[in-house]
Amino acid sequence: MRQTVTHVSTDVNTSRIISCMRSLPLLATGSSGGCCAPLGSAPLGDREAAELAARLKAVADPARLRLVSLLLASPNDEACVCDLTDPVGLSQPTVSHHMKVLAAAGLVVREKRGRWAYYRAVPEALEALALVLQPAAKARS
Repeated sequence: MRQTVTHVSTDVNTSRIISCMRSLPLLATGSSGGCCAPLGSAPLGDREAAELAARLKAVADPARLRLVSLLLASPNDEACVCDLTDPVGLSQPTVSHHMKVLAAAGLVVREKRGRWAYYRAVPEALEALALVLQPAAKARS
C-alpha cells in the first residue's frame, strides 16, 4: 500500500503566497522506491523529478534547515513548537508554518499534545533524501 502526504508548495518569488495542494508519496528507504535511487543511476521521469523537487524545496530554506537540525539535536528527535521559536528567532506562527511545510514533505511528523504541537524528525525520510543526492557508482572501463 502506497502512503501519501499532502504537500503545500509556495512561490516565494512573489509578494503573495500561492499555494498548490497535491498528494506526494512518502519517501521510502532502500533502492526499491523510484524516488530514492541515486540521481546518477538513471534519468528521472517527470513524476519522480517533481516529487524530489518538492522535497528539496521543503529543505531549501535556512530556517527550515535550522529547525530540522534542532529537532535532530533534541532528545528523541522531537520538540514543541514553543521550544523552537527562540533558537531560530521567529514567531510561533512562522515556525508553525515552516514545520507544516516540512511535515507536508514527510520529513517531520506532528503530534498534538494539549494546546501545543510537537514535531519529530523522520530520520528515514532524511536518509532517503540524502541517498538520492549520492552519486551512483559507475563501472569504469
